[in-house]
Amino acid sequence: MDAFICDGVRTPIGRYGGALSSVRTDDLAAIPIAALMARQPQADWSQVDDVILGAANQAGEDNRNVARMAALLAGLPVEVPGTTVNRLCASGLDAVGMAARAIRAGDQDLVIAGGVEGMSRAPFVMPKATSAFSRANAVHDTTIGWRFVNPRMNRAYGTHSMPETADNVAADFGIARVDQDAFAARSQARWEAAQAAGVFLEEIVAVEIPQRKGDPVVVDTDEHPRPGTTAESLARLGGVNGPELSVRAGNESGVNDGAADLLIAGEAAVTAEGVTPIERIVGMAAA
Repeated sequence: MDAFICDGVRTPIGRYGGALSSVRTDDLAAIPIAALMARQPQADWSQVDDVILGAANQAGEDNRNVARMAALLAGLPVEVPGTTVNRLCASGLDAVGMAARAIRAGDQDLVIAGGVEGMSRAPFVMPKATSAFSRANAVHDTTIGWRFVNPRMNRAYGTHSMPETADNVAADFGIARVDQDAFAARSQARWEAAQAAGVFLEEIVAVEIPQRKGDPVVVDTDEHPRPGTTAESLARLGGVNGPELSVRAGNESGVNDGAADLLIAGEAAVTAEGVTPIERIVGMAAA
């Protein structure tokens, strides 16, 4: 049995502390689901077998199974279940893989799969005190990196953040700073060309941000990319983890807000719900 991608929609990618920072993460997750429902009005949404969302943080408004909360907030029937998965940066991809495997196995036939991250709204957290009147508690910023580190884990493997891991990988595989900057500049140029050509118009759903007075602000364009970025401009940036290291603010992944979903269907659901296959998912592996 085949699994087909039949539609896909996403919010714009918001910059940290930017236009989407006022949107609750569970509300953000609901926006692409509601957009899929609006784009496919002929479908019987009570037939969705599952909503599977990836979320790496899960410390704030994305806690307590954000996929289920998003499904309800989007207006899916209460009978439609939801589950949240965490493979850190690959969480959304893992959700898509889980949906495809379930469909190919014949366990499910119509699944919404994607992910959400509201890094601007990641909370500070504090553990419970281990003794009365303790003043030793630490406050952890959950935006990025580890919290509540297990000492055994740290001794055995280390607990590096993703920027530190990126520098480790660059050193292990001999990936030079100039090559990282060239890759980043090429990515920025490709986004800029795609934006100018209107490539993203079909996949982005605008997000309305209510204001205390006047009309809402409409966010319909990615905030994180920086048009005009060149390898030369990236070369002037300092190192994230130290001046001698190669990962810089311009060539590492961003700290962002956004959500995206795919509608994935088996052969029977394609016919029953009147959706059109775009791509066939042939496999997935984790290493």
